[in-house]
Amino acid sequence: MPGLIQRTARAIDDMWQSIWHGSSRAEKVVIAIVLLVTGLAIPVIPIVWIARIIAN
Repeated sequence: MPGLIQRTARAIDDMWQSIWHGSSRAEKVVIAIVLLVTGLAIPVIPIVWIARIIAN
């Protein structure tokens, strides 16, 4: 079970890195606005932070 959690966390971290760090400044602004407008920023950001901690 711990291996599954760590693999899932690593996958979330990899996805976030590819989306966020591979984007231009304008794309980051659009992503942030979409997350805020849809209300997804509240659950997504803590999940990403926790996944990064577990993955590392």
